[in-house]
Amino acid sequence: MTLTTSKNINNFRRSRWFDKLIAIVVLINISLVFFDISYIPWRDLYCEYVPKITTVYDPIKGIYPHPETQNYLDKVNQLEGEVLESSLQSSSEKLLTELQILSERLIEDNPFDVANKSGNLAKIKNEMRLHTKEKSARKAFTIFWSQSYLSETGWQKEISFFKTQIKPLIESNYYRDIDEYDNFLDYFWLIDLPFVIIFAIEILARSIYISSKQKSLTWLEALLRRWYDLLLLIPFWRWLRIIPFITRFYQANILNLEPFRRQLNYDFAVNFAQEITEMVGIQVINQIQDAIRNGKLLESLLNPEANKPYIQVNDIDEVKAIATRIVNVSIYNVIPQIQTDIEALIQHTMENTLSEYPIYKEVKNIPGLNNLPKQFTKNLAHNLSQIGYQNIVKTIEDPTTIELTGRIITNFRSNLEKELRKQHNLKELENLMIDMLEEIKINYVKGIALSGLEKILDEANIIEKNITH
Repeated sequence: MTLTTSKNINNFRRSRWFDKLIAIVVLINISLVFFDISYIPWRDLYCEYVPKITTVYDPIKGIYPHPETQNYLDKVNQLEGEVLESSLQSSSEKLLTELQILSERLIEDNPFDVANKSGNLAKIKNEMRLHTKEKSARKAFTIFWSQSYLSETGWQKEISFFKTQIKPLIESNYYRDIDEYDNFLDYFWLIDLPFVIIFAIEILARSIYISSKQKSLTWLEALLRRWYDLLLLIPFWRWLRIIPFITRFYQANILNLEPFRRQLNYDFAVNFAQEITEMVGIQVINQIQDAIRNGKLLESLLNPEANKPYIQVNDIDEVKAIATRIVNVSIYNVIPQIQTDIEALIQHTMENTLSEYPIYKEVKNIPGLNNLPKQFTKNLAHNLSQIGYQNIVKTIEDPTTIELTGRIITNFRSNLEKELRKQHNLKELENLMIDMLEEIKINYVKGIALSGLEKILDEANIIEKNITH
């Protein structure tokens, strides 16, 4: 027994360590996935602050320097090299003319559009206009790349402006290769593939293990019980892997999601229960209103025998049986227990009535006879209550009485039905009942909306805590 327990504990510990190990692998994978998703939108930041990352990761995303903008920067570097060697002389005139032409082509062709960075071109043109104080971007570039302007304003100052304000915006542009399906080339799947293989092996092995432990489950059913793990295998919408990531960290006791889970269940229960309660209540009231409009409800009340099809579970008229049972319990069980109270009430009533007569007062004043009227009324009240009770019992047991009572009930129902079926009575009753139900429906939904079901759920939580503790 001790060896078996120790073995189970060791297996449990190994399982926990394995779950934590896989959870860490999932964490590494989900980090890479979100980095890959964020790379294109945040590439400018990476270029500015961590340029080595772009050098490594650009080829994975199929990103290469755009030929046109790269040629532009190469010409600027060539010009800067010539100026350093021989200062700004006539030999640089050819490069300056080329840069003027390339600047005009840059504005016309907009090579930034492929990388969805047309905004950067707009910033470049705006910076150049503000710097040269020209309204036209074309003219601003032509002036900027002229020997006279650079000599007059100072080469070092202008090239410093270009490097700090213009060059980073041009460097942010890039070109992406496109495959035969007109999609951008993306080699992230090569990084993701080893993780997917690990996840696939682990998921399959876990499913087979669970199905071997629970003979009623096939490996496919065991796999579907942890359907969220399949999100680790899909090559698209990789951001959905956050679901199995959170689940695995929670199951491995690395991440405590219990407060979040309770709040989520609470919010779901409140909203779901409120909607269900409203729908059920409104549906019931609507059905009653429809039954009133088409006359089915009145027909069921006045003529239940004709209510077909109506399923009977036995041959007993439950309404009549319930009424008979209530009467019998009241007469045979309840009334005998309150007999004393009934006698006291009758005695009190008789004394109040007799006290109005002068002879009763005179008898009470005669010495020795003053208790006689009270004793008389007490005996009389007792006799009357006993006689009355016996008469009631005899009446309900008398066949003639039963027959007469049944006839009264039948005639009453028949005449009531006849009167209620008259058009003016029927219409008025239907309108009143429909309006009453409409008011109930409105106030029912309003009551749920105002008070909600949170109070009920809070009470349920308190009760649950009391039971657990």
